[in-house]
Amino acid sequence: MDITLVLAAGIAAGTVLLFAAVGEIFAERAGVLNLGVEGMMLMGAVAGFSTSVSTGNAWLGVLVAMVVGGLVALLHAVVTIHLRADQVVSGLALTFLGTGLARVLGEGLTNRPAATLPRLTIPVLSDIPLLGPILFREQSILVYVGLILVPIAWFWIERTRPGLHLRAIGESPAAADAQGIGVYRLRYAYVVLGGVLAGLAGAAITVAISPGWFGDQTVNGRGWIAVGLVIFARWNPIRVAIGAYLFGAIFRFILDITGVQTILGVQNPFLAGRSSTFFLEMLPYLFVVVVVILGSRAATRQRIGAPAALGIPYVRGERGV
Repeated sequence: MDITLVLAAGIAAGTVLLFAAVGEIFAERAGVLNLGVEGMMLMGAVAGFSTSVSTGNAWLGVLVAMVVGGLVALLHAVVTIHLRADQVVSGLALTFLGTGLARVLGEGLTNRPAATLPRLTIPVLSDIPLLGPILFREQSILVYVGLILVPIAWFWIERTRPGLHLRAIGESPAAADAQGIGVYRLRYAYVVLGGVLAGLAGAAITVAISPGWFGDQTVNGRGWIAVGLVIFARWNPIRVAIGAYLFGAIFRFILDITGVQTILGVQNPFLAGRSSTFFLEMLPYLFVVVVVILGSRAATRQRIGAPAALGIPYVRGERGV
């Protein structure tokens, strides 16, 4: 097993989680919890793949996927911000809606030939020992987009005036409103931005990272992992990137280890087809479940730095956060 190949594949797979998780950070920093990431990713995946198949243009597929993800997120924004519905219920409904629509719209798309995004090797950087082959050799162009997105997202949130406004509406929307910051407008904008990035994450699977097919298992729970990563990373894009790439490497490691006959001269207990394989595949999702459960406790959320108004609808004139 070549560890360099495992890590390089982990970076590629982690890019999908990265896009979805950074989008969720923007939405949650604005005070809106969106558990519909899985559904938005599936809609982005099917929109990007079908557009790529029909037009032969993968870039157009990515654009359509981002638009579709944003429109699906807009539905969640209307229901939770304007109608002030429960954000958890709305997010779960969005996942069910996106999953159902993606299955219907994706009927007959399996194994259809589709245009894919190019893979690039960065001169000079690809020759750096160890790091070069992992990050800069034969990676999808979206991997490099993800590497650029992380510092931009961090800088926007932590070092700019719009980022200060974002944090304000997530911590104390009433105080932000009193200062003339458009709470409703910004919450709509950041929820839609989260959907755009979730749609990009879905398209990354079908036209870049694992191109050439679409099916029920295309996203395979990665939307939920992205939600858990946000809590694990304490709503910090840089920590999210580390977690996303780590999860990507773990998924690739699990895939590779099930195909090895022996480990250090001992017969591999995790050979494909054995029940122990399911245990390995379950571990990342088990970790996410634990993180989400712990993060749902009010005391824990306060300790790890969750936005104070997360999940709480804002009504102008009412007392509270």
